[in-house]
Amino acid sequence: MSYAVARDSFVSTVQRIGSALGAGFVDGGVHPRFGTRNFILALSGGTYVEVVTTLDHPAADRAPFGQAVARRAAEGGGWLGWVASVEDIASVEARLGRTSTEGHRVRPDGFDLRWKQIGLLELLEDPQLPYFLQWLVPSEERPSADPRTSTTIHGVSIAGDAASIAGFLGEPADHPLDQIDVTWVEDEEPGLVSVEFATAYGPVTI
Repeated sequence: MSYAVARDSFVSTVQRIGSALGAGFVDGGVHPRFGTRNFILALSGGTYVEVVTTLDHPAADRAPFGQAVARRAAEGGGWLGWVASVEDIASVEARLGRTSTEGHRVRPDGFDLRWKQIGLLELLEDPQLPYFLQWLVPSEERPSADPRTSTTIHGVSIAGDAASIAGFLGEPADHPLDQIDVTWVEDEEPGLVSVEFATAYGPVTI
């Protein structure tokens, strides 16, 4: 799950969400190709949350991910969207009719985290849709590895059309996310509205 904010509220948002979820985020590093940077919190259940913002860099204006982050930040900040991790992104490339983009960021410990992603153009057009990501590194190096908390993602609320998302994912319309409850809500704008977390202190909705 990606939460996008403006640069001037980046640190305070990382602290606020970390406090609510009962664990501190770690510095994820800079995405040089996208003009963004993030902080990461690995959760139980093989998922993670990132808080992301743009850099004062031309790539933020060129890259679809940078554009999506900047647009969400300009709207006041909030959930940018959700990501579907796939083992082989080739089938998604075939379905969308274009190749994926390679991304990377060098973590503060010096490890070069690399992946392929696709679907940001669709996210910009229709914010209810996820984008897809294939990791190019071993599982123990991915952001979801080594969770710092017992907190899990319990459910999400999405403003959108279940059939559209199911078709985009190639998954059943009644359950597009494995082991996570999905609530469809009415809203003026489509997209990820809220995320409910199960924490050691009880449920928390952000």
